[in-house]
Amino acid sequence: MPLDPVAKAIIDLSEAHFPRLGTEVFDAAEARRILAARPAPSASPTPVARVEDRRLPGPAGAPEVPVRLYRPRASGGAPLPVVVFCHGGGFVICDLDSHDGMCREMANATGALVVSVDYRRAPEHRFPAAAEDAYAVLCWTAAHAADLGGDPARLAVAGDSAGGNLAAVLPLMARDRGGPMPVFQLLIYPMLDPARNTPSYRDNARGYFVTADHLRWYWEQYLGDRSGAHPYASPLAAPDLSGLPPAHVLTAEYDPLRDEGETYALRLRESGVPVDVRRYDGVFHGFFGMAGQLRAAAEANDAAYSALRAALHR
Repeated sequence: MPLDPVAKAIIDLSEAHFPRLGTEVFDAAEARRILAARPAPSASPTPVARVEDRRLPGPAGAPEVPVRLYRPRASGGAPLPVVVFCHGGGFVICDLDSHDGMCREMANATGALVVSVDYRRAPEHRFPAAAEDAYAVLCWTAAHAADLGGDPARLAVAGDSAGGNLAAVLPLMARDRGGPMPVFQLLIYPMLDPARNTPSYRDNARGYFVTADHLRWYWEQYLGDRSGAHPYASPLAAPDLSGLPPAHVLTAEYDPLRDEGETYALRLRESGVPVDVRRYDGVFHGFFGMAGQLRAAAEANDAAYSALRAALHR
């Protein structure tokens, strides 16, 4: 279907304020500076019961990993399910603050304690640093969930874009290493394939907020001179996807990443993994965080958080 008129207005406004974003690729420092210079949201943050910043043990020999914990507003006294969340940003940009609003909404909508992971970013820390940081947080959270008021038997993973990559990688790592297996995975337009040769990459290469050039650059920063064939970099490269938890995968019509997310969902299903995959037409990569502006985003939030809530409150 045609690009949603409101979505088009958002893209046009972004390009008017930051005209170089759609046409140029920057170094990491400049990309982060541009992101930091964007106006702060005018609305007050969604209230939750509690927000706490912590530093958790990282992988062996690595620094501690900063995390932010969100306790839902109606939490009560019973142990809460837990979601380990990994933010997007191409493994290069974004952080705990950029996804603060999403984590607040997720906590309240699912009734879960959300643990947002501030993994090391590329190119200063290339693959597998981000994946290993996220896995270290998953393992620590499973071991210490009760200390946080959480239930280790109801532990899920979630992430958007590059964070969707990490959320897909974590169950693979847990299966291969005998670690804590999540009960559910929420993959929001996941960035899964450095090959970048799908029809959606060609059809949506430019003009829809995130470009094919941006994504190429992100992969270069993350992988360096590595091929990206390792399943912990590209889950689509995994020869076996059996034994993984149920998934909810959402994609956007005007997103270069659309086809790889849908292909991964199909491969999960062919491996016997229950999957709900939903494409949202007329919108672009990044739309999920715009529930106040886009009807498709509100629908996607409702479907994703309902699926996550159902998996965690059985």
